[in-house]
Amino acid sequence: MNKLKFSKDEGSNFYKELNEKIDEYFSKKGILKTGNNIMFFKIIMYFSFDLLFYTLMITSSSLVEFYVYYLLMGLSVLLTAFNISHDAAHGVAVKSKFWNRFLFSLSFNLQGNNAYVWGKNHNESHHLYTNVEGSDIDVLNNPLLRMTASQPLKWHHQFQYLYAPLLSLLYSINWFFIRETLMLFNYSSRTIKIKIPPLEVFQLILFKLIYLGYMFVIPMIFLPFGFTHVLLVFILNHFMVSIIFTSVLGVSHLSDYVEHPVPDENNKLKMSWPKLQMVTSVDYNAESVFLNWTLGGFNAHSLHHLLPNISHVHYLNILPIFKETAKKHNINYMNMPYIEAYKSYYRFLYKMGHQQNPKTLVYES
Repeated sequence: MNKLKFSKDEGSNFYKELNEKIDEYFSKKGILKTGNNIMFFKIIMYFSFDLLFYTLMITSSSLVEFYVYYLLMGLSVLLTAFNISHDAAHGVAVKSKFWNRFLFSLSFNLQGNNAYVWGKNHNESHHLYTNVEGSDIDVLNNPLLRMTASQPLKWHHQFQYLYAPLLSLLYSINWFFIRETLMLFNYSSRTIKIKIPPLEVFQLILFKLIYLGYMFVIPMIFLPFGFTHVLLVFILNHFMVSIIFTSVLGVSHLSDYVEHPVPDENNKLKMSWPKLQMVTSVDYNAESVFLNWTLGGFNAHSLHHLLPNISHVHYLNILPIFKETAKKHNINYMNMPYIEAYKSYYRFLYKMGHQQNPKTLVYES
């Protein structure tokens, strides 16, 4: 991974004042930045739904019930990841460090993923160097998809806006079977190599086997629906999770409104870290109570990137402070309707497949 240096600009003062105002808000309210009673309720609710739908699935008496409960369980687990796992990964779901680690590890590992690998990638790569190729692991280095102007433009990229949605169906399966497996050999399918400690290697393999056991083997053995139906619903579940996941997160960083900054020969960016977060993230319907509750604040992504030490349950209350401070320092805050963010995502794919150096559009809220 290329470690980068940052410059000082208007984003530096913006970030300083933002933190001061946010600290003042929490101090005056006498509350913590971590999760509150709402988060405690969501933890109980989502894990209960996970267990409920699995129980209903594994006791299904008809094929229709089996498919419905299997997919509802998959949806519930994904929402658990959005609302609980992500906050816990940043240490803000609850006050206790132990319980944050427990919630994070439990939820990620039982999904067949590895909490250590994801945490390293997410916190030490994506959050630090958002949208910078060679430093942000979430910037694709994939011959099928062109995501930055520095990547070569090939003939098939002109069709990527058509086939990218089909490839997105494979996101979850790719992560489970390929991406983490490649990392076992200190090789990533993307731009960054990750060294995994022996204990984490053991856990990575163990929890993948456990996941396959309770999601595939147990239903196949104890239910009368046969190998074909179990395999089909297993694949459909991963397709569903992939579509929702990429629809929620893809539009935040893949947009013709966001930038993909390129460092100079000294690995220095011509902007501050706070400015980087603001020019590489798109928010959508950030004021929506429904989306904040359902998506765990992922729709207010630039806010999260700048303030990952705050639980999403506080986002709606601190959003006015965030917007006001950005405006004061002439920092463009990109908050748009979801439909515009989604259209921008497809324009981005189209332009990257047809133009050598597509221009970044300016969005004014």
